[in-house]
Amino acid sequence: MESPSSARGTLRLRCSLSPKINESSLTKVWVCARPPRQNKRMKFIRLFLLTCLAFPLTTACQATAKTAVTSTRVLPQLLTKSSAASIAGTPLFFQVSLPPAAAAPAAGWPLLLFLHGAGERGRDVSLIGVHGPLSLVDTIDELRSCVIVAPQCPTDAWWEHDALKTILDETRAAYPIDEKRIYVTGLSMGGYGTWDMLSRYPDLFAAAVPICGGGDLTRLWEVPTQGFELGNLLLAKDVPIRAFHGEVDTVVPVEESRLLVDTLQAAGSSATLTTYPGVGHNSWAQTYADPELYKWLFAQVKR
Repeated sequence: MESPSSARGTLRLRCSLSPKINESSLTKVWVCARPPRQNKRMKFIRLFLLTCLAFPLTTACQATAKTAVTSTRVLPQLLTKSSAASIAGTPLFFQVSLPPAAAAPAAGWPLLLFLHGAGERGRDVSLIGVHGPLSLVDTIDELRSCVIVAPQCPTDAWWEHDALKTILDETRAAYPIDEKRIYVTGLSMGGYGTWDMLSRYPDLFAAAVPICGGGDLTRLWEVPTQGFELGNLLLAKDVPIRAFHGEVDTVVPVEESRLLVDTLQAAGSSATLTTYPGVGHNSWAQTYADPELYKWLFAQVKR
């Protein structure tokens, strides 16, 4: 018979065998001693395998639960609409972001007019949401809870106030809007449009956020415009305005914003200008990404 210590593939017994034990008794001890060691080892193996199987299952369940929670967040409805308005003979299209709520508040929804920059002009409406509020409706609660109207300017054209007013009127007629909470914001070319809308319709807006814009386009470029009168902007001196600009902007120098804000402040306006040291033309990214901006903006109510 093969001894326990020399048996191939067997477990080595940790015991001292008395020489008085005969072969039959040794065999009996050996056979009886092996199962407990094997059972203990098998229990460990089974426990290890169950742990390995349970871990990915638990992780998958957690991921599924997380996905389920995330999927319950309802996003605003985004519509593309055509307008009766036109710029440079081209009919305008615009996008409208509607709150996901089933019913509007008793006073109506706040309305935000967003004007894009020159890089988003054309006929591809998907460009409108590349920058600004439309790109943030899934992360900023205030933007999810308002109507955002965002027109698209035709190629090689500039914003015209009468066309923008038409789109605003169409939106106000189509949806329940809180007339005391209408706001305007824009970047670059849209910043110019924001200042222009303030000078034309000072009684329409509860607040404004012009970014890296200016007043008179002809100060920098030879372009056809509807004209901008600095004196008319003073009619908006009671409108809360927060302007933003990069200090090293070489496309639209910061002096363009500073001129307008200084003029308003001299007339008693509370308008402010925030400048970003070391920032060039793209001052809109960090401005629009700031949640505090929207808390301030939508807290403004027209008197």
